[in-house]
Amino acid sequence: MVKITLEVPEELSEKLTQLGDRLPELLALSLEQPPLPTRVYQYILDFLVSNPTSEQILAFRPTAEMQERMQTLLRRSKAGELNPTEQKELDEYERIEHLMVMLKTGNLPHLTTNP
Repeated sequence: MVKITLEVPEELSEKLTQLGDRLPELLALSLEQPPLPTRVYQYILDFLVSNPTSEQILAFRPTAEMQERMQTLLRRSKAGELNPTEQKELDEYERIEHLMVMLKTGNLPHLTTNP
């Protein structure tokens, strides 16, 4: 195990001391961020829980911000300029796109059946 020395404000030092031996675990969790910003997942989940009609599902599109980011990532990918974090982000966008295509084509009936 590696020992790291940090300088932190007094208030934070007190809070860190209270964590005891859980500090490494909490640091590891804080470094494991989802590949996309939370607002992207929230946008999709809000749409899905709204019980959309078939027409709304077919019309569903990413936000302009999401489209612009995907285009940037694709351009950088084609140029071989993506860093590992950006590659994970692009992979996640592609997974979401695949799921939306499946939803639009009716291959996820448990999500498209209106009561």
